[in-house]
Amino acid sequence: MVDKLDGRRIAVLATDGFEQTELTEPVKGLRAEGAQVEIISLKPGKIQGFHHDQKGEMVDVDKSLDHVKADDYDALILPGGVQNPDSLRVNAKAVAFVAAFVKAGKPISAVCHGPWTLIEAGGVKGRRMTSWPSLRTDLTNAGAHWVDEEVVVDGPLITSRKPDDLPAFVTKTVEILSAARKQAAE
Repeated sequence: MVDKLDGRRIAVLATDGFEQTELTEPVKGLRAEGAQVEIISLKPGKIQGFHHDQKGEMVDVDKSLDHVKADDYDALILPGGVQNPDSLRVNAKAVAFVAAFVKAGKPISAVCHGPWTLIEAGGVKGRRMTSWPSLRTDLTNAGAHWVDEEVVVDGPLITSRKPDDLPAFVTKTVEILSAARKQAAE
């Protein structure tokens, strides 16, 4: 039996301060469906996860931004945590990487504070989306239509609010990526 995402390459862009489950649960769910998932970061080595405000586990980085391009991947995952996207959105290479996915119309899944980086990459204007509630004003000011829903899909953009939404977020991400795979095969 062929898994839904066999042959799909997915980038997860994260750095120190990511919310542990917002990285590990999508990775686990996507890999379970056959996707090749790579953790991309600002630097090689390991990055520090957090469980809210407490240190979590370290996660191995597969590749640094210096060694990848958006063309190498079919989709992008942007986990939250506060420190993670706050660091990414001020890094020119990270913003350019995300912007390349936006420009190409590739699927992007962002959860919690993850949309901060999308704002910098010009990926939210005119989009219906959700996030952690504290990003509402930031997203609205950047031209998004913010809603308080578990998971929101607007074109290639999939967003969710918080760790409690991860089951729906992962399910919807797999669904959208599977549909994109079928379209590409036609």
